[in-house]
Amino acid sequence: MKIFYGIQGTGNGHITRGRIMARELQAADLEVTYLFTGRPQDKFFAMEVFNGHQWREGLTFATNKGKINHLKTVLQSKPLNFLKDIRQLDLSAYDLVICDFEPVTAWAARRQNKKTVGICHQYAFQHDIPRAGNDPVSEIVLKKFAPVDLSIGLHWHHFDQPILPPVIETPFIPELIQKNKIVVYLPFEDQQHIIQLFSRFKNFEFFIYSPEASPSHHAHIHCKPLSLTGFQQDLSDCAGIICNAGFELASEALQLGKKILVKPVHAQMEQASNAAALNLLGYGQMMQTVDARRIEQWLYETKAVRVTYPNTAKHLVQWIKDGMPPVEQSWCNLIWSEVNITPVELS
Repeated sequence: MKIFYGIQGTGNGHITRGRIMARELQAADLEVTYLFTGRPQDKFFAMEVFNGHQWREGLTFATNKGKINHLKTVLQSKPLNFLKDIRQLDLSAYDLVICDFEPVTAWAARRQNKKTVGICHQYAFQHDIPRAGNDPVSEIVLKKFAPVDLSIGLHWHHFDQPILPPVIETPFIPELIQKNKIVVYLPFEDQQHIIQLFSRFKNFEFFIYSPEASPSHHAHIHCKPLSLTGFQQDLSDCAGIICNAGFELASEALQLGKKILVKPVHAQMEQASNAAALNLLGYGQMMQTVDARRIEQWLYETKAVRVTYPNTAKHLVQWIKDGMPPVEQSWCNLIWSEVNITPVELS
């Protein structure tokens, strides 16, 4: 079986999920070609597992100070290039197309009548799950951005819907946790403002990651550029993470048993809904703005939860090899039965 796999590259979560799926697909001896869009080609990193991937410009969202900028998004989009990429992407040699919310692949497959399976968090919104910040534009984007024939949504909880647990690594849990170590990943915020805000909390060590590291003159604040290995090392032995309300990073933090404080990107319905879900499930806390008082309260929080998820990627690859039978609730329930939830004491 030859598979074409399109992955949205705007955020790192889709790529992280893609790496895990790529390893399972390779282990199953399936031949896969990968396409990435959503950021400049030179801004991708740690892509070796994808074996010489393809790249197109695609579509992405523009942000300003932690909020989606709809006007800038429209102005910086290149619709003619996007349509050209769709027309020129030849999928005739492939038996199956998989889409992780990647629009060039999704629309090219639809144009060529290729069966397309969507696997990502965004497709969970086709079901009755917690939602917040709904508006007509967001609903249209979720439905039309990367349409597929068959979708499998991923979430932290099943909500009695035919969706699956997150696709994440089975982590190594370190024996020692640095209780004053906090990882911060708020790439859509003004980084100098972030540094200034966290500088007042002298009792904690902050490891601030962003696409381009800003200089810090504070001994307890460490600013680092994005990197797969460095970020994973800091995440593994920290006590908690402060981040936007993207799906994949929060999933990793839950699997590691970290306390979580999320600040959703404004005007981004998916992130607002993720924050609401974390709060509803008791898995994390949220703040609507980067608020010093809210952060200080959370820093002294001593309880977290560890959610141990199964190898969802392996289940999905086996499902593909079995011919992709209808997604029955009983199959989803069997996978969810492998989830284990345990309290974590950080004091």
